[in-house]
Amino acid sequence: MKNDPSGTKPGSEEILLETKRFTVVRMVEPCTDGSVRQREVAIHPGSVVIVPLVSANEVCLIDVVRIAVGETLVELPAGTLDRVESLATAAARELTEETGYRAGRITAAGEFWMSPGILRERMHVFVAEDLEPGPQALEPGERITPRVVAWDEAVAMCLDGRIQDAKTVAALLLVNRRRQPGRMPTVRA
Repeated sequence: MKNDPSGTKPGSEEILLETKRFTVVRMVEPCTDGSVRQREVAIHPGSVVIVPLVSANEVCLIDVVRIAVGETLVELPAGTLDRVESLATAAARELTEETGYRAGRITAAGEFWMSPGILRERMHVFVAEDLEPGPQALEPGERITPRVVAWDEAVAMCLDGRIQDAKTVAALLLVNRRRQPGRMPTVRA
């Protein structure tokens, strides 16, 4: 990252905060009138979200205690790309850590920016199939409870607001659309 403490050159970045999982920088953006403005952006290494198909008609969701919003949210398993490994390996690892399931097959299903106005985080969606149950391997402090629901119920939960987590809504609706024959092209891996 470029570090311009004066924050005056277009394209310059001043590091404001560095944490274990992300860095916050102040970026200078040129405006159409020739002036510049400063924006604070969180730089994130990226992440994976996994759609675990327990069967053709069931998906494993998780209940996660989220301190940032003070609620337990219904989500898909997911995690930060915080080590050197392939995207598929990260997805398989996060699936096992959070649900206990091990996937016989992991397939890329898409990707998207999480919140591009303030956050540089690319999320990669994977579908996990041929699952074998096993024990969770939670990190200290994680409070995650897996639950298996019917596929149609999970989609309904996205549409009626029972699922409020953006990555989960996006991934479930994306995969739901792809599950409909002849609807969507295959995604690059």
